[in-house]
Amino acid sequence: MSRAVFLDRDGTLIKDVHYLKDPNDVKIINGVGEALRIIKRMGYFIFLHTNQSGIARGYYDWSDVHSCNERMLQEFGLSADFFDDVCIAPESPDQVIQYRKPSILFQQEMIVKFKLEPSNCWMIGDKWIDPQTGLDAGMRGGLVRTGKLVDSELEELAKANKVQVFPDVLEFVKQQLVEI
Repeated sequence: MSRAVFLDRDGTLIKDVHYLKDPNDVKIINGVGEALRIIKRMGYFIFLHTNQSGIARGYYDWSDVHSCNERMLQEFGLSADFFDDVCIAPESPDQVIQYRKPSILFQQEMIVKFKLEPSNCWMIGDKWIDPQTGLDAGMRGGLVRTGKLVDSELEELAKANKVQVFPDVLEFVKQQLVEI
């Protein structure tokens, strides 16, 4: 069975910009490009799972999200097809949820499609819904400190659920995936 890393976008791979619409506002987080290349080189599948309720709210459209994702990959020096699959969840919290985290539908689909072993997979992000999604899908979860505040209450919740907190994605890779 294969292994994978599922990653949140805003606050995890790039700086969190409230309702990011303009590709010119994409600001990468240092070390993420290196981390992504290491993950791929180690043979992990890499998936992007991002909640984008701004689509449902009418703040921006699908083309804006795709343009921001393209810009992010360009800034990292990665090809447009770098991710093995991408899930953009357009639902707002008050809509019927299909792919919006903490839904595990995308994770379940990727487990089947890529024959993943959930216990060998991670869901990494800057908000509790990210590792929660991974845990609910039978995966491991991790939090990074590059986006939303990880306060003492969230640290306790993470500890109680055996979710580690990392300074950033590169440190997650260094501590959990490979000796650099």
